Amino acid sequence: MDAPAPGRRGGLAAGVAAYALWGALPLYFPLLTPSDPVEIIAHRVVWSLLFCLVLLQVTGTWRPFVTILRDRALLLRLTLAAVLLAVNWLVFVHGVTTGHVVDAALGYFINPLVTIALAVVVLKERLRTVQWVAVGCGVAAVVVLSVGYGRLPWIALVLAGSFGTYGLIKSRVGPRVTALPGLAAETTVLAPVAVLYLVWLHATGAGTFALDLHGLALVGTGVLTAVPLLLFNSAARRLPLTTVGLLQYLAPVLQLAIGVLVAGEQMPPARWWGFGLVWLALVVLTVDGLRHSRRPSPRAPTAA
Repeated sequence: MDAPAPGRRGGLAAGVAAYALWGALPLYFPLLTPSDPVEIIAHRVVWSLLFCLVLLQVTGTWRPFVTILRDRALLLRLTLAAVLLAVNWLVFVHGVTTGHVVDAALGYFINPLVTIALAVVVLKERLRTVQWVAVGCGVAAVVVLSVGYGRLPWIALVLAGSFGTYGLIKSRVGPRVTALPGLAAETTVLAPVAVLYLVWLHATGAGTFALDLHGLALVGTGVLTAVPLLLFNSAARRLPLTTVGLLQYLAPVLQLAIGVLVAGEQMPPARWWGFGLVWLALVVLTVDGLRHSRRPSPRAPTAA
């Protein structure tokens, strides 16, 4: 067997690092108390934008960023994507700071199934029988978890739905929007609201930002937002899509481990059954995806 190319090894390292950082976020956000989730997200938007602007200057990539801002149709799509991203961030931070880390992990396990459902509903794509089985397992998992808890796992569903739709929008804008200029544009759209909210908080005496370690930790949310995205972008350019697809499960696995082993969240039988059905669906999808990725076909695949 040939040794992996250096570029591919670097891509794998970047991909693992990106998903490991995303998976470890439940350890970071609880450290930001007494800031509430909305204040945390406002700081995340502002500091992410400033960090992105610095990186645009360092990398000399201002032109793609300016091009995005001048394209009204493209900027409108990215504005919708930015709103979905803000919803995703807010619900995630709410989940990990209120003892629902496991629900957050479930959301990102469900995300591939939501992506497939969106491909059927929005893009009118046709699924193979095996893919329908996987989606059915996902629906069954939600039913089992809802019955076991007596309520819908809304945190997981909102996270999966918002991020799945965000991914759909980003896929439609295609290669015109690369990672850094795209994140810079999305945070630019959100920044005015975030800044006004932070100004209002401090004017009313409710803000928690100060020139101390807590304030430095809030600034760090910008770095922790941009760095994994850039690492992921580097990995995506060097690795096969199937490898990137398998790496995506690293983040929710880490989040689940943090929820159970660090945060001490309970895993009653209904939760295990629900997760088991989701994992079964993901195994089915993975095996089916690997099998079809290795099979030459004279026509385009029927589903994403």
